[in-house]
Amino acid sequence: MGSRFLNVVVKGNSMWPTLSDGITVRFEKITKDEIKEGQIVLTNHPLKNNHLIIKRVQSISNDMVFLVGDNPDPNESSDSHNFGTIPISEIIAISHMCQINI
Repeated sequence: MGSRFLNVVVKGNSMWPTLSDGITVRFEKITKDEIKEGQIVLTNHPLKNNHLIIKRVQSISNDMVFLVGDNPDPNESSDSHNFGTIPISEIIAISHMCQINI
């Protein structure tokens, strides 16, 4: 039986300044009903196989999630601005750190 917690090393600057390249973030596997706007989530990149991404939930509508990176430089993040919304069911886990209300 697997753990409900995942430790993930941040690679890149898409979540800077909240999460810096190289730090380890702990995520908890949850149900889709627990996902809220402002949370940092872990999901598979919708356009790249076997590529996990860490993003913030900007909005939820009709079981679809709009994800964004925290970095203010738009060239530093591949997010829903590039690949569109994803089904909320695709969210793997959330981080309990760095939650903000949007």
